[in-house]
Amino acid sequence: MECRSNCGACCIAPSISGPLPGMPKGKAAGEPCLHLLEDLRCALFGKPERPAVCARFQPAADVCGSSRDNAIWLISELEAATA
Repeated sequence: MECRSNCGACCIAPSISGPLPGMPKGKAAGEPCLHLLEDLRCALFGKPERPAVCARFQPAADVCGSSRDNAIWLISELEAATA
């Protein structure tokens, strides 16, 4: 699956417990990453400072669903189930 444009669900819905550039304590679930651009792309994509946890994420139908709203819901459900 290709990453959906204008989505950003993976940069909003999950928590990230490790440090991110400019976010030394990580981020809470539902909180947009500091590096999420207005067009919902990652400002760190392809850069060496991009966190490994972000680089390892691969879009998949069972996580990203059929739409941005579906992806936000699915990732939020996974987040809650693993909290």
